[in-house]
Amino acid sequence: MGAGMRSRIEGLRTASRRAAIAALAALLCGAAWSQSDCKKPVYLTLDTGHMEVAPLIADTLRKHQVKVTFFAANEPTQAGDGTLGEHWAPWWRERGQEGHGFASHTFDHVYWRGDLGASTDGAQFLVQPSAGSQAGKKMHYSAAQYCAQLKASATRLSALTGQPTLPLFRAPGGKTSAALLAAARACGFAHVAWSDAGFLGDELPSEKFSNQALLAKALREIRSGDILMAHLGIWSRKDAWAPAVLEPLIIGLKERGFCFATLRSHPSYQAWIAAHPN
Repeated sequence: MGAGMRSRIEGLRTASRRAAIAALAALLCGAAWSQSDCKKPVYLTLDTGHMEVAPLIADTLRKHQVKVTFFAANEPTQAGDGTLGEHWAPWWRERGQEGHGFASHTFDHVYWRGDLGASTDGAQFLVQPSAGSQAGKKMHYSAAQYCAQLKASATRLSALTGQPTLPLFRAPGGKTSAALLAAARACGFAHVAWSDAGFLGDELPSEKFSNQALLAKALREIRSGDILMAHLGIWSRKDAWAPAVLEPLIIGLKERGFCFATLRSHPSYQAWIAAHPN
């Protein structure tokens, strides 16, 4: 190969690299612009589930350029070794590259069932994991044990996504107590619930709550600032909520002037996130 040909090839490679850098810069600038221009934000959050619809959900979010916040536990799935297992590692890595937010849902999807008072080890709780080796068993947890569950999920999520997790968590079922919330905050996690209108109903029985009815209710009732909540698949629902409702919901909310943001920019959590970097 002559020197002239080598020079032309190198020039093409350089141009290609510059084009890629420029495209990335434009994408990042566009994302920053859309965040700052967002006047009626809503915050879509997705908890883990059986994951069958996870690829379809990811395609829908990418298609409509919607960023969400995922709350993850290592739950059983229809395929693979759990939501935070190696089978789903590529899926989480792609979501990390897309700029979504990530937060803990406890590692073993641990439900709070009651407070047990305090001991020399601090607050004590009655809990019931729905995943892991102790699934279904009622157990006594110390505050330290509950915090370990929060941290285990956050650590695994960070390893899978390549991104730092947010210092936030969602208790399975949204079930908490003042003592549980205090214990979590003491180890660096603030709780995120959802707005009344933001309960999107994907875990309700489809025989009584059709996808069409859930969509109409959401479009009618959601307001600016609401935190919305759905799942990456619900075992008990016969007619899958996603993507049947997800895409028309996104389109309908955008038509009404709403925009989507992650919890990084939620006014109730910005200061907490800034003070608790991971």
